[in-house]
Amino acid sequence: MKRNRLQAVAASILCYFILSLLSLAQAPGTAVPPQNIQSPPPDQTAPSPSQSKPQADSQDQQTTPPAQLPNAPSSSKTAPSLEDLGFSTSQTQGDAQRQALLDKRTHMLKVHQRLGLIAAIPITASVITSVNAGGKGTSTTSRDLHAALGGLAGDLYFISAYYAIRAPRVPGTQTRGPIRFHKAMAWIHGPGMIATPILGIIAFDQKSKGEKVHGLGAAHGPVAIVTAGAFGAALLSVSVKF
Repeated sequence: MKRNRLQAVAASILCYFILSLLSLAQAPGTAVPPQNIQSPPPDQTAPSPSQSKPQADSQDQQTTPPAQLPNAPSSSKTAPSLEDLGFSTSQTQGDAQRQALLDKRTHMLKVHQRLGLIAAIPITASVITSVNAGGKGTSTTSRDLHAALGGLAGDLYFISAYYAIRAPRVPGTQTRGPIRFHKAMAWIHGPGMIATPILGIIAFDQKSKGEKVHGLGAAHGPVAIVTAGAFGAALLSVSVKF
């Protein structure tokens, strides 16, 4: 009887021990992974954080469009055209033509003024030498010198007058101040420069024949003096500021 109890206790202890081993074998922490499971190849492993971040940034750069500034200034500097300032093509062409006309007129009038100043030299010299060109006792040399100076003065005068006459007129411009006086004097010295050489030729022929200067030839001196005076006044009107 006693032996049977010991066997029962031993059997109970053995059962308890077996049940404890079974419970430990079924616990999740003690489970042993099977040996036939292989790890994935290196190229299929999950990327590390340092490797995945640049890829994410590159994807963000590809998907996110660059910021565009609608009113950003251009790097190239270009001057505004006349059309940008509100002038039409017809207006700009008209102004260009008018400016070209004004430039041409200014150039020709400057040449006219310079030639007029040069012409004043032989005109003054011819007036001075006229004292020895007339009378009975004058020599042929004095008359020839006076005639040569008069011819040179006439050539320079008419070349200067050509530039003044041929200078283009600008529509809408008005003549004012000294220019009006300058043009008024031209009505005096212009005809005088035509009549003076003609009268001088008559006086020269009379003097060469030994005759006394008379008739139309005698008017050569007074006409020449009036012409020279009008020319000098016209010259001073545009050369000296009053």
